[in-house]
Amino acid sequence: MDGIKLFVMDVDGTLTDGKINMGPDGELFKSFNIRDGYGINEILPAHGIVPAIITGRTSRIVENRARELHITELHQGHHDKLDTLKALMHKYGCERQNVAYIGDDVLDIVCMRECGLVGCPADASQQVKDIATYICQARGGDGAVREFIEWMLNL
Repeated sequence: MDGIKLFVMDVDGTLTDGKINMGPDGELFKSFNIRDGYGINEILPAHGIVPAIITGRTSRIVENRARELHITELHQGHHDKLDTLKALMHKYGCERQNVAYIGDDVLDIVCMRECGLVGCPADASQQVKDIATYICQARGGDGAVREFIEWMLNL
């Protein structure tokens, strides 16, 4: 899709399968899909699209993954994601038609309603599926982000 400048992602349930593996000292690990990583780190930049993460949780694991993928717009611990989304839109000079968003649950809906293109994993909540432009065949953490990127760019 022409005109997309900003690609915003949720983490748990979108970039991951939504499982949070906890030990006595907190979060132990998350699993990320290498195909999603390629889409974020290689395909988006090649098309001049800025990747961003807005997530309600805070995790050093996500911080490490974002650094590995050269995502500079990492916003963690934001349960009210809309203010962050609007700030990013302003920073990058975006109108709604310039923003794509992929998320999986009700906390994402407020942002999804502000974006021109909206995707979700196959296992997203029904409320999210009801407003999505594109529902992936892949589940969260299983390549849904890459699938949405490719669909968006018609690759």
